Amino acid sequence: MKKFTITNIQKIFLLGVFFGLGSGLQAQETETTEVESFMSKFSISGSVDSYFRTNFNGLNKYEYNDAGEPIAGPQAPASSFANDPGFAIGMANVILGYEGEKVGFVADLVFGPRGEDAVFASAAPSNIVNQLYVYWNVSDAVTLTMGNFNTFLGYEVISPAANFNYSTSYMFSYGPFSHTGIRADFTIDDNWSAMLAVMNPTDWTEFNPYGKYSFGGQLGYSTGEGSAFLNLIYGEQMPLSDEATFQIDLTTGWDFSDAFYLGLNTTYNTTDGEGFYGAAVYPQIQTSENFAIGLRAEYFKELEDGGPVYGADAEALDFTLTGSYTLGSLTLKPELRLDKVSNTTSPVFLNSDLEGTDNLSSFVLAAIYAF
Repeated sequence: MKKFTITNIQKIFLLGVFFGLGSGLQAQETETTEVESFMSKFSISGSVDSYFRTNFNGLNKYEYNDAGEPIAGPQAPASSFANDPGFAIGMANVILGYEGEKVGFVADLVFGPRGEDAVFASAAPSNIVNQLYVYWNVSDAVTLTMGNFNTFLGYEVISPAANFNYSTSYMFSYGPFSHTGIRADFTIDDNWSAMLAVMNPTDWTEFNPYGKYSFGGQLGYSTGEGSAFLNLIYGEQMPLSDEATFQIDLTTGWDFSDAFYLGLNTTYNTTDGEGFYGAAVYPQIQTSENFAIGLRAEYFKELEDGGPVYGADAEALDFTLTGSYTLGSLTLKPELRLDKVSNTTSPVFLNSDLEGTDNLSSFVLAAIYAF
C-alpha cells in the first residue's frame, strides 16, 4: 500500500488549487459571456426637445383688467403640444428596450409638458410612463404584445423626433394617444400584415376603470418605397354610456424619388353621431443632405351633432410649413402655421386688440436632440 508523504500531499493540494482556479476562471468567463450577450440585445434611446413660439396676429401674453384678473390669454390652435408662448420645453424621452430572439420588452418614459399631455389619463407616479409592454415572438409570423403601447391609428406620433412637423394635427390630437391591452401582429407575406387587439377604454393606460373594452384592427401593405395601413377601433369608452366609439383611419406614405415623399392621412370618428372626420397631405422635399422642407395641409370637420374641438359643424384648416435642418443628432425645425376656423357661433381666436378673428398665424422654432 502506497504511503502519502509530504511531497505527495503538496502535489495533491496544488492540483486542487489549479483545478479550483480553472473552474473559477471558466465560470467567470461564462458569466461575462452571458452579460455581453444580454447587453448586446439591450438598447437605450430617446430625445429631448425645446421650442420658441409666437403669434403674428394673436395674443402672446395674458391680459388683465383693472382688478388684476386675467381676461384673455395667449392664443394657440386647439391641437396638442407646442402651444405655450415664448421659450418653452417639450419633453425628455428615455426608451429602454430588450430584444431577444423570442421575448423582449419596452419601457418608454417621458418627462415634461409634452409627455404629461400625452399620458393625461394616468395618475402619479405612473404619469411618466408613455409605453410599457412585453412581447413574445411566437413564430416568424406571429407576435403577441401585452401592456401599454402608443396608438396604431393616425399618421403622427407623440415623440417629436419621429414627426416631420413639430406641432400636431387636429386628427392626431383628438384621436387616441395610447392603449393598454393585448395585441397580435401577423406577418402574412413579404408585403402584407395584420393586427388584432383587445384594449381598455382609450387612454386609460394603467388599468380598466369601467369594465368595458375596445377592439382594434389593422391591415397593412409595405414595400421598399412606402406603406399603407387601414386602421379601426370600436368600443364603449365611458362608464355611464353604452354608446360605442368607432374610428376608421387610413395612413400611407411613399417615396416617389430620393428627394420627394408624399404622405396621406384620412380619418372618421363618431360616438352616437358626434365626432369628426378629416384628411391631410404631407409632401416633403429633401433639398440637401442636411435640409428638408415639408407641408401639412389638413382639413378637419366636426359632425353636425357635435364635435370635440370648436363645436358642432365647425371646420378647421391647418397649413403648416416646416423646415428640418440636421446637425448630427440635433435637428432644428423652423415652422410657420396658419389655422382658419369657420362655421362657429363666434370667432375662436383673439387678436392683439382683443378682437375676435377666425384665423391665427404663428411661428415655432424647435430644437430636438435624439439619441
